[in-house]
Amino acid sequence: MGLLTRRENKKFNYTPRYYDNNGKEGSPFEIKHKFDGYRKTVGANKSLKGKFIDALDDFKNNPDRAANRRILIIIAILVLIFLFIIDFDLSIFFS
Repeated sequence: MGLLTRRENKKFNYTPRYYDNNGKEGSPFEIKHKFDGYRKTVGANKSLKGKFIDALDDFKNNPDRAANRRILIIIAILVLIFLFIIDFDLSIFFS
């Protein structure tokens, strides 16, 4: 048991006794996340920098511009709320 290594999840290979695949793709008992096929950030364990680069690339190449704009507006509002909480003086930006 290493102190600095992460523990891997257990993987079970369950095959039902009377299940016939009949050319279908995959098992109906396979647990898979709903959006895994659409995101690049899920998958093999990467470093934090690799995940951040993939997330930025996905953000830049996302065809849904409305979602990107909505995220930027939410971030701007949260930053302004944070500046209001810490009592930052916004008058230095205006003459």
